[in-house]
Amino acid sequence: MRSPILRKIFALLFIAVLFSTAAVSARAAEALAINGITEPFLDVTLTVSVPGIIRSEPIREGAAVKKGDVVLELDKKLEEFEAARRKAVMEQTKAEFESTRQLRETTKSVSNEELGKKQADYDVAAAEYGAAAEELARRQIVAPFDGTIAEISLRPGAACAPYQPIARLVDTSKFYFTGHLDGKSAQRLSLNQPVSLEIGGAKTVAGKICFISPVVDPASGLATVKAIFDNADGAIRPGLAAKLAVQ
Repeated sequence: MRSPILRKIFALLFIAVLFSTAAVSARAAEALAINGITEPFLDVTLTVSVPGIIRSEPIREGAAVKKGDVVLELDKKLEEFEAARRKAVMEQTKAEFESTRQLRETTKSVSNEELGKKQADYDVAAAEYGAAAEELARRQIVAPFDGTIAEISLRPGAACAPYQPIARLVDTSKFYFTGHLDGKSAQRLSLNQPVSLEIGGAKTVAGKICFISPVVDPASGLATVKAIFDNADGAIRPGLAAKLAVQ
């Protein structure tokens, strides 16, 4: 009588173990869902290192710019005059140095000391012109990369202080997703792992993991994860909340 009962008990235990193992495997295979925020690929605040009055605004808010485009200009008349003066002095000292060198090569009537002084005068003048040109260049805000002007804080006629925020430039041709998950789950992730992102409960885009924090925040037990996505058509506006799915 006992033998059939024992067999039934062992059979039930075996089935329970199988279901338990299957449940664990199913949970392990479940997709991770991470809530977070989307961010522009590049996002910088543009400033100038010198004080001044904003003279012109060649680029408007919302306009696309290329690297090197002038976004804003400060008043720069004095700097233009000084740069022109230094350039004239440099060209004059260069001409004197060249004529002195030619004279020495043809007649040998110029000493090494005199030639060296002419060269020194030219070198100093060239350095002073370079400094004046740099001061002039600082009167402009130039786009450091291709992007879109998201915001302009000051308008022509306004005074600005050194390093005061004046404009914001963003590159949204790509965008990041930044989220946090528990340290154990982060171990399941790997760089370049394919992921999908759901934005606004509707639109889904594909991307890949580009950063997994090497440390876990001891206070929260969470690790930071970032994924990158293409956005050449500008369909996604970074700043929206989103949910990342990792299989």
